[in-house]
Amino acid sequence: MVYIFTVVSDEADDFVREIMIDSDASFEEFHKIILKSCNYTNDQMTSFFICDEDWEKETEVTLEDMGTSAADEDVYVMRSTRLSELVEEEGQRLLYVFDPMADRVFFIELSEIEYNKDLKEAKVSRKSGEAPVQLMDFDEVMNMKSPSMDLDEDFFGSEDFDSEEFDPEGFEITDGDPYAN
Repeated sequence: MVYIFTVVSDEADDFVREIMIDSDASFEEFHKIILKSCNYTNDQMTSFFICDEDWEKETEVTLEDMGTSAADEDVYVMRSTRLSELVEEEGQRLLYVFDPMADRVFFIELSEIEYNKDLKEAKVSRKSGEAPVQLMDFDEVMNMKSPSMDLDEDFFGSEDFDSEEFDPEGFEITDGDPYAN
């Protein structure tokens, strides 16, 4: 079988790569064709994540076994894991972390399966747009907007919200009997 994956980025609207690869190919081969299609170097600790339909990470496939998972968890390494072991149906979603320091990803979907076909070598069948830069510079990463932790009336949904009400002195703390008043 031949898998046809569509690869997109939330950083570059016009970036699309369509990759054709044999279902028996390894995740490492898939990793290498993605890098090649983007002119990226192969010097980062990248990972794939098999996701659910809401892009929630479920199973990780790492470039190298870092020996950090619990003994009862399966460890999947790109070199020794075939695509067909974890990817089985059209519409299946994956994330490819290409910049691990900034946690930047490509969104990948198995868009088509061609049955009764084989492919000796992975190939890019569609290439449009420029890939985002492979690595953000450290200062850019540090200046990335993060969610605000400003807990105000908008957060709690009431104009009556007053952050002063959450003053630690307002909570009764007792020594000994927790039920004493």
